[in-house]
Amino acid sequence: MKSKKYEIALAPSLLTTKEIRQKTTLLIYAQHGDRELGAYTGSIPLEELKQIGVKGIILNHSEKQLYYSEIKNTLTLAKQLKLKTIVCASTLYQIHRLAQLHPDYLAYEPKKLIGGKVSVTKAKPKLILKALELLKKRSSHTKLVCGAGVHSREDLGQALLLGAEGVLLSHAVVKAKNPGEFLRKMLS
Repeated sequence: MKSKKYEIALAPSLLTTKEIRQKTTLLIYAQHGDRELGAYTGSIPLEELKQIGVKGIILNHSEKQLYYSEIKNTLTLAKQLKLKTIVCASTLYQIHRLAQLHPDYLAYEPKKLIGGKVSVTKAKPKLILKALELLKKRSSHTKLVCGAGVHSREDLGQALLLGAEGVLLSHAVVKAKNPGEFLRKMLS
């Protein structure tokens, strides 16, 4: 779903993904997905996520780090299934390396700022510019989004001014007294 200016996607917990998908017109992304289908206990097959209406996946979040080969193989299948991909990177080196895999989005989230009160847009704005520079050299179509400490409309605006295409939000929404109102304020 798109607002006047922004595309909005939700990435709910796995156990609520199907239910939320059935109750909203917003884009639904999975917080993680696995390439494997078959006898792989505990895996989250991309094919099954696609079947329940998931439109994209997030890979390599700081809380679910993956080996490079896992990211590469999962991205290959995600592209075949026409799932949008967001790959998280916590360092400029990871941006450099992961950009060559050409995900739809690379989310730059310096680990020390995740879940904090200070946004990457305020604490490390020059790193966002460096991330964009690296990304443009390695992948012409991959877009940069910022995460880590983003919690206000000002943080969103600063990310866009720095050249990012958007932001990843988590703690700020989840911990808000009224998450819907918080998002409306972010987007107004």
